[in-house]
Formats: sequence, structure tokens, C-alpha cells
Amino acid sequence: MQVLKAFRGSIIASIVVLALVGYFSRSPALVLTALVLSILEVSLSFDNAVVNAKYLKKMSPLWQKLFLTVGILIAVFGMRLVFPIVIVAVTANLGFAEVIDLALNDGQRYGEELEEAQPAIYSFGGTFLMMIFLDWVFGDKDVRWLRPVEALFEKVGRFGQLSVLVAGLLILVGASVAEASDSRTVLFSGLVGLVTYLAVSGLDGYFDEKLEDDDDDESVQTTTVRGTGVAVQTAGKAGLSTFLYLEVLDASFSFDGVIGAFAISSNVLVIAAGLGIGALFVRSMTVYLVREGTLAQYRYLEHGAHWAIGGLALILFLELAVHIPEAITGLLGVTLIIASLISSVRANRKDDAVRSDDELVGTGPTPH
Repeated sequence: MQVLKAFRGSIIASIVVLALVGYFSRSPALVLTALVLSILEVSLSFDNAVVNAKYLKKMSPLWQKLFLTVGILIAVFGMRLVFPIVIVAVTANLGFAEVIDLALNDGQRYGEELEEAQPAIYSFGGTFLMMIFLDWVFGDKDVRWLRPVEALFEKVGRFGQLSVLVAGLLILVGASVAEASDSRTVLFSGLVGLVTYLAVSGLDGYFDEKLEDDDDDESVQTTTVRGTGVAVQTAGKAGLSTFLYLEVLDASFSFDGVIGAFAISSNVLVIAAGLGIGALFVRSMTVYLVREGTLAQYRYLEHGAHWAIGGLALILFLELAVHIPEAITGLLGVTLIIASLISSVRANRKDDAVRSDDELVGTGPTPH
């Protein structure tokens, strides 16, 4: 019942959207295409839902509601429909109205123009996602999934600013393996991705730390209007920074799906419908993970998501030199998530068995 409640809105919206696609297109094939695209989006973004849940649970109820309402509008219409149009307009040096006309009336050429923007998209998205993975894998963790590997990365990560150094080297490598005409674009976009990550994550960390300091400050704990105002203001800024972080994260995940979608269909509205449905389900998964406390229940799930993010980031950089099918990208993420979930279940069973043995020993006969 909890699962149905969490996904009810997405299911209803999906039925409505697919019905509209069928009504206006009069084509069952296009309805099936939209459904396939939605499945592709979910498979590519499941790890996104896990990471979203990690940050969403620390947001205030107000910012959670904004993320699930305003945020979903940005995710569906902004990142899957408007943002690709903006990218094509900038990279192809075309007018915004001209690109919209292309998207609606000449999907094949629009897809080709979007493919021309791949170097900039992959470099930006790859850098942003790689920074998320590197900051996590180099950081200290209370729980380790791949113990020898993660312990080694933690030890190496004590070298200051190593994540920035590694990301910078990847940008340079990406610029060198890309076509000569795309090298400057890859270099510039990668640096923009790096600066964006440092800015957004820096703001998030700053306001989180300030909010904790305000909570510990006795003046904030008083009932004075001024103290309450400071606490509320800080909480609002912390929520905004986390909201921005999650939106950029969602954009980085959506790039590969948007471009890959044109290999399935050239109809931009069908693509937007299919990817939009997928985005809705990713948001529903995020809500479910938060409400059910799944991250705490399945201890390695967050690990699997971050390794999947690292894999996706590496694939985006590799795409600068060779084409990698979307199926591989999706299967990599799903495989790592499932593997971490299985490991979590086994660890929980082992803990339960040890706990049962301890209880049996504790209730046994007292030796004389």
C-alpha cells in the first residue's frame, strides 16, 4: 500500500500523458515509443533517486514540497524540453524561435543539432557527476561496501583537493581525445561544470554548517523574534542551495537520456512525454526512499548509487571519443544498485542471525 501511495500520482499522470499522445498522434506506435523512453529514463536515473533522497531528507518540509512541485516542473519541462532547445540555440548559433520550429517540424535535424552539442554536454555533465563521486569516495565513511577498494580511496583522499585535481586531469584528457574542433568546447564546458559544482556544493555545505551553528547557539534557542528570524533565514538559504544542487544534479543525469532518446524517436513531443514520465517516477522513488527510510534500512544502497554515478561520469567522458550504447549505461547503474541492495539484505540477515544467537545465549540456563 505504501508503494502504491508513493507512485499513485506518477501512475495517474503517466496514463493521462500516454492517452494524450495516443489521442493527438492516432498512433499506438508512438504511445509505445513514449513508454519505452520512460523506462529508459528510469533505468538511467535510478541512482539519481537514491542520491536525491539523501539530500531531500535533510530539507525542511517546505523545501521538500517545492522540490516535489516546482522541482518536477523544472525537471520535466525545463531539463527535458526547454534546456535542450537552449543548448541547440547556443551551440548552433540559431534563434530560439528557429530552434523551436526545428523541434516541432524537423525532429531529425533538431536531433542532429543536439548531437553537435554533445561535447559540451558530456564534458559539463561528466565533470559535475565525477565531482559528486570523487568527493564521496575520497571522504570518510562509517560503512563500507567494497571494503578494500573504498578503504584505499579514503586513504588516498587524505591528500587535499584530490577530487578537484582528478576532475581537472579528466577534463584535460577529454579535451585531448575529443576532435580538434571540439577541444576548446570540452575544456570550457568541463571548467564550467567544475565551477558549478564547487559553487553549489560550497553554498550547500556553508549553509548546512551555519544552520547547525545557529541551532547550537543559545541566542537562537531563545524565543526572541530576532533569533527566530536568523534561524529561519539560514534554513531558507540552506534549502535553496540544496534545491539548486539537486536541480543541477538532475540536469547532469538527464543529458544522456535526452540525447539517447533521438536514437529511438525524432518526435520531440513524444520524447518530452516519455522522459517526463520517467522523471515523475524518479521523483516518486525519491519520496518513497525518504518516507520508508530505505537508505538507513539498506546500508549499501547509497554506495551503489555513488559507484553508478562514477560509472556514468566516466562513460560521459568516454563518449567524447567513442560511442557507448545507452543500454550499457542503464544496465551499469541498475546492476550496481541491485548488487548493493542484495549486499544490504545479506548484511541485515547476518545481523539478525547474530542478534538471535546473542538472545539465545542470554536466555539460556545459568551455569552453576
